[in-house]
Amino acid sequence: MKVFIESYGCTFNKADAQIMAGVLEDNDIQLTNSIEDADVIIVNSCYVKLPTENKIVYRIQKLQKEFPNKKIIVGGCMVEIDPEKLEKIGPDCSWIGPHQLNKTADVVEKAYCGEVTRECGFSKESKVNVNKVTDDSFIHIVQICEGCTGACTFCCTRFARGALNSYPIDDIVEDVRKAIDNGAAEIQLTAQDTAAYGLDTGENLADLIKEVSNLDGDFRIRVGMMHPKNVLRNVDEIIEAIKHPKVYNFIHLPVQTGSDKVLKEMRRGHNLDQYREIVEKFKKEIPDITIATDIIVGYPTETDEDFELTCNLLEEIRPSLIHLSKYQHRKGAISSDLKEIPHTVMKQRSKHLSKIKDSITKKENDELLGTIQHALVVEKGSKGGFIAKSDSYIPIIVDNVKLGDFIRVKITETTSTYLKGVLVD
Repeated sequence: MKVFIESYGCTFNKADAQIMAGVLEDNDIQLTNSIEDADVIIVNSCYVKLPTENKIVYRIQKLQKEFPNKKIIVGGCMVEIDPEKLEKIGPDCSWIGPHQLNKTADVVEKAYCGEVTRECGFSKESKVNVNKVTDDSFIHIVQICEGCTGACTFCCTRFARGALNSYPIDDIVEDVRKAIDNGAAEIQLTAQDTAAYGLDTGENLADLIKEVSNLDGDFRIRVGMMHPKNVLRNVDEIIEAIKHPKVYNFIHLPVQTGSDKVLKEMRRGHNLDQYREIVEKFKKEIPDITIATDIIVGYPTETDEDFELTCNLLEEIRPSLIHLSKYQHRKGAISSDLKEIPHTVMKQRSKHLSKIKDSITKKENDELLGTIQHALVVEKGSKGGFIAKSDSYIPIIVDNVKLGDFIRVKITETTSTYLKGVLVD
């Protein structure tokens, strides 16, 4: 029996797929990189946005049509968020919920024998210090906690991931130590909200970062998305931890809107003055910080005035990375009861924000032209060359290097999304 796994969505979900692969390996079940050779196909689904939902549904249906003799198992968030749709499109599919990864081998073996099995529901099973199988030995993903403390009206992911479940610092440190010993050069600390880490156990993100960064070895740490309301709890301590030279000068701090009114209606739990306070502190203490943020365009209660405030906020804060998403109803989300704004209006707003985004990021990158950056080579480029990440986590395209190398590179070309450079001694 051979199993093929394909995974969609966030870094956290990617790590879930690696755990599933590890469970199969531990049970002497063969993995394959060829879908044609596989007897069983696992689709590790993402369900955060409507286009992704449509992509997953289409993929499952396509696999059923193209490979009628192969067994298909669906994992990931769709299992918990929308089992009704999953049952409708794949009545013969087995399921593995994101909290039931340790049962992957059992589900696969039963599916192979023709038995439909559905393992779902919540658990406190740890996702650190477990076997993970990956094709990328230079990047190690560590899920520091699962679930969140939020109540965002637009989100359905929280229904799949559940209440906050933080893993012990000692276990995480041991997980990272093993990865570094095995050649990992970039450690990605990931969660639905890394800033929520330890709220349920009495530990905290700042202490975790310090413990990991003090390990021996030459590596870099990327800290994943942080909810502003939880950063506020100990912003000064988090800043001090991120100052460590082994930590990328990078934070992902979603604001979602520039309107306090809409923030309140979204139940985000913070206001814009608090967000500005966090950004100002990071920029003052870490001048080279790269700030990434998320914006939802066209939330149902967003007026023209609210949208203008969002434009103004981006021009004021000038984040180095801006992720734009058009609002769409999600299964079970509170805001799905509201009337969507006209899609033509949403499209116009999104187009306007995209121009602001490109202008900001291009100018930020242009300022780095001719500079020499210290960077870590993390992956091969899709169009040739390699992608290195600067100390501020900005991607740099460079040739004649090896994965895992720490390099010095002179920036010779800039775009709104990445840099290009050449090696220097």
